[in-house]
Amino acid sequence: MPMLGAILTPHPPVLLPEVGRGREQAIAATGRAMEKAAKTVAQWNPDVLIIASPHTILYGDYFHIAPGQSAEGSMAAFRAPQVQFTATYDAPLRDEIIRRAENAGLIAGTLGQRDPSLDHGVLIPLYYLRRAGVHCPIVRMGLSCFSSLAHYRLGQCVAEAVETMGRRAVFVASGDLSHKLKADGPYGFAPEGPVFDEAVTKAMTSGHFLDFLTMDSSLCERAAECGLRSFQIMAGALDGLAVQPQLLSHEGPFGVGYAVALFPVTGQDETRRYAAACEHIHKERLKARRAKEDPFVQLARLSLQTYIRKGHPLQALPDDLPTELVSHAAGVFVSLHKDGRLRGCIGTTLPTEKNVAWEIVQNAISAGTRDPRFPAVRAGELDELTYSVDVLGQPEPVDSPAQFNPKQYGVIVSYGRKRGLLLPDLNGVDTVEQQITIARQKGGILEDDPYTLQRFKVVRHL
Repeated sequence: MPMLGAILTPHPPVLLPEVGRGREQAIAATGRAMEKAAKTVAQWNPDVLIIASPHTILYGDYFHIAPGQSAEGSMAAFRAPQVQFTATYDAPLRDEIIRRAENAGLIAGTLGQRDPSLDHGVLIPLYYLRRAGVHCPIVRMGLSCFSSLAHYRLGQCVAEAVETMGRRAVFVASGDLSHKLKADGPYGFAPEGPVFDEAVTKAMTSGHFLDFLTMDSSLCERAAECGLRSFQIMAGALDGLAVQPQLLSHEGPFGVGYAVALFPVTGQDETRRYAAACEHIHKERLKARRAKEDPFVQLARLSLQTYIRKGHPLQALPDDLPTELVSHAAGVFVSLHKDGRLRGCIGTTLPTEKNVAWEIVQNAISAGTRDPRFPAVRAGELDELTYSVDVLGQPEPVDSPAQFNPKQYGVIVSYGRKRGLLLPDLNGVDTVEQQITIARQKGGILEDDPYTLQRFKVVRHL
């Protein structure tokens, strides 16, 4: 059977004794599980390893698959240059994966390589696999900001290519879990962190990979997860195959979740084809959210759809808009999300139009077409977008960061003509210090500049 199985591995550098220098003992269970997983792979005797890593080059709109014939890497960045490996690439298999991905409508290839070195998301599983005697070639791929279904379909392309090329393959899904398990951890604590880890490890234990594909995107973002998209590709690589799931370990003493799991393939199972179910659940969620949109969000959606599909902005406002949309003017931010990830956000601190409605109309167009961080929204994406509209209150000056609450107030940092703004209650922004730093950086304001601070409240419409 070409797909022999898969292993799911974390990649904390401290796990290696050469890096940890004793600290690895705090995650000794993870180390033992990695050794067991690696020995199992050695028993499978694969021809090739397909490794997906969150630290391999990532593009929002492209699946990067490492080019060339080989690559080197070391743990020098973690003060252990003696840990180094050279890996040979299975170039014919890689080319077949890319060909099949393109035929499936996925955007994937070898372009855009910024750093050919093996990243630590690859090096750490290789460390254990090499010690266990696994020295076969690899195919190395990064993740993207595409949907969970797109990652799953890339995995399906991997399995199809492996079948065509006659390879005995093992998929290595490299990724940590939540980074927010403990208040004293490097990323702090979020209630969603333990919830995420529980949900993911439950899916590892049961082998119900649909759970990897349909997890709530807001939960994932607030949990600061790392490896979920690696797991989604792995799920696709095992599409239609029966597996014997084994969760070997799960721990998080440093505030980051580390899980090790084995998935040996035992045969075929047509009930384990999850693409159609994933697509259905996704569409139903979008439908349910759209049914709850208030007039502020409906107007933002109408504005962007009209502009992109008809080539011109709205010529007139819809009839019977609520009074609060037309009775006064205010600054407005419109945010777009796709597959749970930001797709555009543009706004105005102070009003530039005669009322909130027209402010929404203009800023919705700008969020979709003029955010320099993203390419312009395409017509084919419109039905996949979710919207939020923030109506800003009047900014007020403050004397001290102590007067802020990042969940309640947005911040404006000003110095001369430079200004940076950050909305309140954003995923991953948990402290006043983070909030001010991000706003300052957005405005190009240095830490030592004598900047001033303002705060404002928003009314958020979803």
